[in-house]
Order: sequence, then C-alpha cells, then structure tokens
Amino acid sequence: RRQHTTALFARPDRLTSVVRPAECRALSAQWGNIKIIMTSLAVMELNNNCGGDENRNEDCEKYLRELTKTFTGIDKPLKNARKCETLTDLIGELRKTFDSDHVNIEYVNHLMLSYQSNPAEWRKFAKFDRYRYTRNLVDAGNGKYNLMILCWNEGHASAIHDHADSHCFMKMLKGQLMETRYAWPKDATVTEDSKADIGSGQPAGEEVEYNGDELEELSRSTLETNGVCYINDTLGLHRVENPSHTDVAVSLHLYCPPFDVCSIFNKQNGKRTKCKVTFWSKFGKRESSNVN
Repeated sequence: RRQHTTALFARPDRLTSVVRPAECRALSAQWGNIKIIMTSLAVMELNNNCGGDENRNEDCEKYLRELTKTFTGIDKPLKNARKCETLTDLIGELRKTFDSDHVNIEYVNHLMLSYQSNPAEWRKFAKFDRYRYTRNLVDAGNGKYNLMILCWNEGHASAIHDHADSHCFMKMLKGQLMETRYAWPKDATVTEDSKADIGSGQPAGEEVEYNGDELEELSRSTLETNGVCYINDTLGLHRVENPSHTDVAVSLHLYCPPFDVCSIFNKQNGKRTKCKVTFWSKFGKRESSNVN
C-alpha cells in the first residue's frame, strides 16, 4: 500500500518535513503569518542531526528543507478525513484550514480531491475569452491563498512558467488539460518585458537574440475531470494546454501564497522573462481594471 507523505506549508525552498500524516506533532517554525507543523519524524531527524536545537540554525534548516522534496501530491482523498460535498463546503473548509497557524499541505490536497465537480456551483465564475485562457478569482483566502477558476477554450495554452515560490494545486472541473513539465534552465538571468504574457502560449519580445540551451522536458500527463495535480518550483516548470479542438476545459487552482508576478520561459533557448499575472474576473464579475 502506498505510504502518503506530508509536506508543510512554506515557500517551497523553506519546506520543513516529509512524513506520514499520523505522525504529526506541534513543533513549528514561523513563515510570514503561517506556521509550519513539523512531524514526529522531523523532530527525530532534528534531534539526531541538529542536536535537538528547536531554534534550528542555518544548517538544520537546510537539512530539513531537503526532506520535503519527495512530496509530489496524493492520488486519492485521505481515509476518514472530512470531505467537501459542494464548492461552498470547499471554500469554507479551506478558509478554516488556512485560518490556523498550522497548515498541512496534504490535507489541502485531500480537500481539492474530495470535492466532485458540479457545474451548477462553479458556472457563475467560469468566464471565457475567445483568444486566451482566463484567470477568474473565486476566493482571496484572507491574503494567504488564492482560489481561482481557469477557463480554456479549444487549443488554449499557457506559456512555460514557474510559480513564484508558491504551492500550486490544479483540479479539473470539466474536460482535460495536458501538463508538460520542464527542468529549470542553467542560466538564472531574469529579463524584463512589458509585453510578456503568460496567456499567449509563448513569451513575447523574442526578437532579442539569446544564447541558451533548449529546456529539458521532464514529463507529460493528462489531467481528467476531478483529478488533481500539484507542483512547486522545486519540481520544475510547466506548460498547461487544452489539447481538444472541440471541447472547452475548466480547472480550479489554489496558490499559496498568492502572487501577481511570475516568470515565463522560452522553450528553445531557456530565456526567462518576468511576467505580471492578473484576473479576468473577480468573484463572478468582470472588472475592467483587471483586464489582462
């Protein structure tokens, strides 16, 4: 039987532990306004490798961060855990979960899996654009996370992008999406371009010559209705597209912490460009100030 792992909310380069959920304990480290629960296994690792110093010096922090790199998400809802029967239930349970100082990333994954898509509940948030996919804010999460619905017409795709040190969950509400993951480029240089657009499917402003290597493709997978996938920057970059030429797709995304700037990447040469991301609508209403 698969042993599920638990990683705990922080920026991905500051995650603290990977263990089974039954082993959770309340030793925590502060990050912003969210604390990170550590588990009994992490405490044991801390004691064995850091002399039991709960303040954790820099070496201890670096060691504990390494423990989370195996978390890639869970495939099925957790047994005996609360399930969300409606979208309203999901929003309410996420708010309660993030209201705590201690946020368990695996439980958030479980909540996203447990909700079964019902178009009657999310249709009012699903706003489409003829030319590009749209980002539609459903809940702002008291500044700790953003929950949004992305709408993809036939053939729409994102540019290859990172997640600005955020955790990303993506759940299919309707149709299919294909996710392609890439390794980070060797060159970490970031360029500025006011025309950069994550929704165009590829970076803009490529007339400037850039000498870099093609991005290495890591994997391809198709997300079906009610499936959930997870990514953060330690796992790589990704591109998402609706492969269908006849059907639209709708997906539900959770980002913690929220971000309004990320980076997009050129597949051929790895060029990295800073890109602003905005909302097509908020809470079911189109706002001209948020036009992408």
